[in-house]
Amino acid sequence: MNSKHEFTLLYDGHCPICRKEVAWLRSRNKQNKLGLQDIHAEGFNPAHYGKSLDELMAEIHGVCVDGRLIKGMPVFYAAYSAVGLGWLMAPTRWPLLRQLFDILYAWFARHRLGLGAWFGAKACQDAHCSIRSGHGKT
Repeated sequence: MNSKHEFTLLYDGHCPICRKEVAWLRSRNKQNKLGLQDIHAEGFNPAHYGKSLDELMAEIHGVCVDGRLIKGMPVFYAAYSAVGLGWLMAPTRWPLLRQLFDILYAWFARHRLGLGAWFGAKACQDAHCSIRSGHGKT
């Protein structure tokens, strides 16, 4: 992780929806406060974060500037905050809505690769596109 980033997003580069969101975040990352790391990039080692690839594939993770690893909806708030758009994700932290957003995200995380086809992405046909990558824990 580059220490100049306020937050580093660990994202699934095989997920069409994830790639679109990362491209959008990259376009708003004018001050370079958000680091972006594809967990499928050559040389990426999930063990560096104490995780397996399957664990990182199960839900989104991110790394805070102090090295803490976070996962789930708080990752989106941190990533959007790093690009100056935390207000867009603020409702995900409100007590009355937090649980709903957590449930919706958990469903999305399990189905994200199949949902990519709804957004015009080519349907994924190989083992690399599985939420369960076959690497590490199952």
